[in-house]
Amino acid sequence: MSAEPLPGESRNRSVLTAAELDRARGVIEAVERSYSATVVGQVTLRRALLVALLAGGHVLLESVPGLAKTTAATTLARAIRAQFTRIQCTPDLLPSDITGTQIYDAHTGTFETQLGPVHSNFVLLDEVNRSSAKTQSAMLEAMQERQTTIGGVVHRLPDPFLVMATQNPIEQEGTYQLPEAQMDRFLLKEIVDYPTMEEELEVLKRLDAGVFDASAQEPGVVSLDDVSFLQDVASRVYVDDAIRHYIVSLVYVTRHPLAYIGEELAGYVEYGASPRGTIAFMQAARALALLSGRGHVVPDDVKAIRHAVLRHRVILNFSADAEGVRPETIIDAVFAAVQTP
Repeated sequence: MSAEPLPGESRNRSVLTAAELDRARGVIEAVERSYSATVVGQVTLRRALLVALLAGGHVLLESVPGLAKTTAATTLARAIRAQFTRIQCTPDLLPSDITGTQIYDAHTGTFETQLGPVHSNFVLLDEVNRSSAKTQSAMLEAMQERQTTIGGVVHRLPDPFLVMATQNPIEQEGTYQLPEAQMDRFLLKEIVDYPTMEEELEVLKRLDAGVFDASAQEPGVVSLDDVSFLQDVASRVYVDDAIRHYIVSLVYVTRHPLAYIGEELAGYVEYGASPRGTIAFMQAARALALLSGRGHVVPDDVKAIRHAVLRHRVILNFSADAEGVRPETIIDAVFAAVQTP
């Protein structure tokens, strides 16, 4: 492969070599094998976690309880020998319970800093919509800034840093809905569905075989340095100018739907995606291309990740909610209205 930048590629970013792609493929396959040895099915969940990990973003998951979200997060963390913490969100959870606080030591007469559970490589925020708005803001600030401030001292979060937040769509009593501006900070929003009958039978077989016992699970197969390598490679996956224009056009149509998807569907759209959605598309498409073993993005990468990138960024109005119109319907109409390069 030539060392010269391809047309449209920035000259301050090196082109991926065949050796780098081979190493990346090996690391990804090792992680996927370790993940699949424990977690049954849930292909979209695995893809979302790996894309977010490679792109350096975070994932918001919506599902009913018991669909292996915690198992998936702990398995991925174990596969790369990373630190994992789980935070069960409740209405009385304080920001300091997440970020950390200072404890007074009477023996020394000084304050000792105790870092909170957010200082971990993988953080599972279980039922994030049960925490108060103030606590949600503290967590989302940590996600955005990759740091916390305790007693006037800045503490950097570890690298890599991945937050997987969950919310239960069927039980809304005592919850605080995430504002749209805060949901926008998640790279992806994935909907986790029930397993098939065959997958559920496999779960029972693995349960009898002791696969889910902590003592029976294999140690990490890759290191944090390998993950840093993957993130660097993903950031250098080639994106042609035609793909960039395609992404920008798609996001533009979400903001001006009337001229492109018809009056009926456009009438359900309150707000389109922000520029953060454009950035998320390119980051996620690059990561997905690398997961497919390619050093360049193709239009199918953008299409494959469209729902996860846009379903929490295309805001629908009350009429859509009342008539059961889903964001995915609008997103598909937007993609149908924009010519594929």
